[in-house]
Amino acid sequence: MAEPIIRSLLDTDLYKLTMMQCVMHQFPSVEVEYQFKSRKPLDLKPYLDEIQEQITLFCELSFTDDELAYLSSLSFFKPDFIEFLRTFRLQASHVHFSFADELKLSIKGPWAFTILFEVPLLAIISEIYYRANYPEENFVIAKQRLTEKLQYVKTHYPQLRFSDFGTRRRFSNAWHTHVIDTLQQELPEAFIGTSNIYFAKTFGLRPIGTMAHEYLQACQVLAPTLLGSQKFALEAWLKEYPHDLGIALTDVLTMDIFLQEFDASLAKHYQGLRQDSGDPFVWGNKALQHYAALGINAKEKSFVFSDNLNIPLAIEIAQYFQDKCYPVFGIGTNLTNDMGHPTLDIVIKMTYANQQPVIKISDSKGKTICEDPRFLQTVKEQFKLKD
Repeated sequence: MAEPIIRSLLDTDLYKLTMMQCVMHQFPSVEVEYQFKSRKPLDLKPYLDEIQEQITLFCELSFTDDELAYLSSLSFFKPDFIEFLRTFRLQASHVHFSFADELKLSIKGPWAFTILFEVPLLAIISEIYYRANYPEENFVIAKQRLTEKLQYVKTHYPQLRFSDFGTRRRFSNAWHTHVIDTLQQELPEAFIGTSNIYFAKTFGLRPIGTMAHEYLQACQVLAPTLLGSQKFALEAWLKEYPHDLGIALTDVLTMDIFLQEFDASLAKHYQGLRQDSGDPFVWGNKALQHYAALGINAKEKSFVFSDNLNIPLAIEIAQYFQDKCYPVFGIGTNLTNDMGHPTLDIVIKMTYANQQPVIKISDSKGKTICEDPRFLQTVKEQFKLKD
């Protein structure tokens, strides 16, 4: 039996658990389906046996008493959710493989019982792929590049504030650990946390995250109508987290449609917004204009930028917005997989909720997700969206 790549159920992003609690409390009977997609050509067939073996090992994990005690220390997790996690088990039967021209991977089942697959499964696929293709990796180039990034922050903009968002596409757990350890030691003020709960617990860092696209996508089905579904989702989130986790994701149906639903009440109650596609400067200026039109001081709001960032770009964005809002950054692949090798561009996205198609139309071309062409066309026509 191979060594497990994922050794803890906390080795995932915080927002998977925050969404899971909301689902358990407010949408417990929802059935969902997720699909794996690679935005670049990728043949997973050679790795199928190893992927399946790692999924089996992953599904043997449970939350330990120590891990549950840590989660209990976070103010936004409620006692009944902690008790739910105490007996929680993932089922490998929820993960399905099929063969056509290429290997297809899907996850199907109750939302609350499948939501934790995505991030670890992507990390498993990534590590298996890189281990097979670069078995002699010694991290020399990666360490040099990381050192250059640290120096760039120290030299050009030490007031940068950023977090690690790199679990899902990391080169390996070992490299991820080294990155976190190095950032904490070398940039203790600039490096403000990580989306990875395991590393937050291990290194005493702040766990970062609120909601993902899947939450807003599912609410397209759960809300009375598609128009208004983001408002429905954000209000349900406030019900679950009235005092915490107030960063709203803006690009499930483009920023422009989001702002139509992000009314004065929501804008007041939410701490800020997250940009995950499109031009960050255009996005930020739209957000500033929206807050100004509502009479809200954007300097009191956080703008979280998390789309395909590197350190120089993050600094450029920070310098532009520093006097207009509070800009913070989530940096992923550029921290955890900048090894000098071609990087994977893999995602697992929700495609159905309660057997009905859901959609993601972001502010970047190539990121649209929808398995139903007719539904995609209907949504584009309804919201007057261009291809």
